[in-house]
Amino acid sequence: MGGWRIIKTMGFGLTRLEPVQGFAAETSASVAVLVASSMGIPLSVTHSINATILGVGATKRLSAVRWGTTGQIVMTWLITFPVCFVLGYLLTLLLKPIMV
Repeated sequence: MGGWRIIKTMGFGLTRLEPVQGFAAETSASVAVLVASSMGIPLSVTHSINATILGVGATKRLSAVRWGTTGQIVMTWLITFPVCFVLGYLLTLLLKPIMV
């Protein structure tokens, strides 16, 4: 749903990526997801690509990574879990009488 905004944040907001660095990040993330999947380990593609972009950015220098933006992304992920829990709980309570 975020489309260009997500791409812009990941590609320009975390660190400035050149095409070769984007290729390295995408390839690394896909290898990580494929290896984890082959071992039956669930792995978030978004988390994987985010981590690889941070790794690629850090190869320039640590200050090339925008740690404030990274912190906001991590906080959003942490907030997502309890919010989804509450929404799932409330929706189940609401729909349970209808689904009987």
